[in-house]
Amino acid sequence: MEERRQRLRVSCWWVVVILLSWLTEQISAQLRYSVQEETHVGSSVGNVAKDLGLDVTTLKDRMFRVVPGPNHDLFQLNQNNGVLYVGKPMDREELYNGASACLINLKIVVESPLEIHYITVEITDVNDHSPTFPESEQQLQTAENVPPGTRFQIHAARDPDVGAHSVQIYKLNLNDFFDIEIRDSEDDKVPFLVVKKPLDREHKAEHRLVLKALDGGHPVKSGSLNLTVTVVDVNDNSPVFSKDTYITSLKENAPVGTPVITVNATDLDEGLNSEIEYTFGKTQNKKVQNTFELDNITGQIRVKGNVDFEDTEIYRLNLQASDKGQPPRTTESRVVIKIKDVNDNKPNIDVTSLLKVVLEDSKSGTAISLISITDRDSGVNGKVICAISGDVPFDLTPSIEENMYSLVTKSGLDRETVAYYDITITATDCGEPPLSAVKTLRVEVSDVNDNRPDFSHSPLELYLIENNAPGASIFSVSAFDKDQNENAAIFYHLKRGDALQGDMTTFLNINSDSGNIVSLRSFDFETLKSFQFQVVATDCGTPSLSSNVTVNVFILDQNDNPPVIFYPVSANGSAEGVEEIPRNVNAGHLVTKVRAYDADIGYNGWLLFSLQELTDHSLFALDRYTGQIRTLRSFTETDEAEHKLVILVKDNGNVSLSATATVTVKLKRTIM
Repeated sequence: MEERRQRLRVSCWWVVVILLSWLTEQISAQLRYSVQEETHVGSSVGNVAKDLGLDVTTLKDRMFRVVPGPNHDLFQLNQNNGVLYVGKPMDREELYNGASACLINLKIVVESPLEIHYITVEITDVNDHSPTFPESEQQLQTAENVPPGTRFQIHAARDPDVGAHSVQIYKLNLNDFFDIEIRDSEDDKVPFLVVKKPLDREHKAEHRLVLKALDGGHPVKSGSLNLTVTVVDVNDNSPVFSKDTYITSLKENAPVGTPVITVNATDLDEGLNSEIEYTFGKTQNKKVQNTFELDNITGQIRVKGNVDFEDTEIYRLNLQASDKGQPPRTTESRVVIKIKDVNDNKPNIDVTSLLKVVLEDSKSGTAISLISITDRDSGVNGKVICAISGDVPFDLTPSIEENMYSLVTKSGLDRETVAYYDITITATDCGEPPLSAVKTLRVEVSDVNDNRPDFSHSPLELYLIENNAPGASIFSVSAFDKDQNENAAIFYHLKRGDALQGDMTTFLNINSDSGNIVSLRSFDFETLKSFQFQVVATDCGTPSLSSNVTVNVFILDQNDNPPVIFYPVSANGSAEGVEEIPRNVNAGHLVTKVRAYDADIGYNGWLLFSLQELTDHSLFALDRYTGQIRTLRSFTETDEAEHKLVILVKDNGNVSLSATATVTVKLKRTIM
């Protein structure tokens, strides 16, 4: 009885399973579409309304739509015609990575009356991926005594595509020692490298192979893996560095002993075969070994010598880690040390002179020198700002090339004001703190004949005493020229007239070099009292410049003329005269007046009169200034009837000159 019940329960269970399976099949198989990945957005998948037998004209009223769900936004439903179309780009590998089939189950709802329809859309694969290996190169090591048939697993290639579009086959390049063998796993085809014939490390220690993975697409796509098989001795594990390449940085000028980096390698072997010693590579250059030292036990790298960024910006250290097996096994790594720049170099100023001297009439913008600025530092530490110090008529003009300048004039020059300039150029970099360099450049200003000779006074006055000796120097003129050398060399000449009467330059001569003036004749004040002439001073520049000065000559009187008495004068011209006066004249009576003349002037022509001889001092008196002779008293009967007076006339020169005259006074008797 119990056994019968058990059989009945089993039968019922199977009926339920069959029924559920049939229902599921009916539901899932209601509609099924297929569309390729990467199909353009908007492309039609199928007409759902038509395939479900719905009336298209009633779709708008019945709210025909897709129920939201996972990845349902990949498809959109047209309310007007019931067409299901691609709503967004599709990538099968992203949606179902690794799955053999990519199915999107959609639920379609039609309202009034409510209907639910199930639609399955399969996104089919396109061969849009090539097989790829995890790495582009794989290193293999094998002992030289391994027997033929030994296998080495190779990295399997991966292809996100499925089916025939996935990896189908591996091919190894033709060689004498190795072959490829494929084993199928649940997901992949795994390649194995198989030794075909005995290996001989001494004959060939390294084998380079190329393994290709090919898919089954049309056209075929492939990927490559470079295989390097190193044949070693029985010590079958090599040390392995923790990194293939170590990268670190170090500031320049780091002190000796500064730790830089510590490398580390491990060996899976035991005993001596796992004890590791670090060394520089055999090809490591001496410069690296002089700059850094390597602790062969700890793997620490320290500064050994001078670290200068300007000398070397990057060091590449080739390191080896060797075990102590017999024979030892070695592996290599690289340490890249990037040197950081420190602002430890001042700018350098290099001057290339184009002109040793610059003409004072040079135009603005005339190039004097080329200034080149260099700084061995880099970045902002090597960026330099250049400027001129002080207020000078020069400027720096940047060139097209960086850090190149032209030193040019920016305003007019005047050698007579400033004969040379000491130009201080300062170059400052932009480092922190900034460093500067200073260079002083002397620029000499060359003379141009731009100044005329100049006389200290104009006009000049010459006072010349008459009776000068002919041929003797009477005067010297001198002019000054602010220019230099031949532009300042001066020669003199007289500006001659037209040789007419009154041109005194015919009696003068001048030394063209010294400006010394000589008179060719003697001057007489009584004939010529003043005259003027012009002296021209001309420099030796090209073209020459000149100026002139007027010399006013004043002849000074010399006491060279004696007084001339013109009264009294006798008939024979001698200075004698006879005056008759009545005997009864009273005291003070003007007897006569002695008249005299002197051609000289001033004191030289100032005459004084005196009585040199007189017969009776009580009778007559002479006015010393006017020359008048008057009686001092009345005459008596006893006085002589004739009196002789000798008159002395002299001038007031330093050496006075004189003349005498004789006046005879006769007393005539008065008739009663």
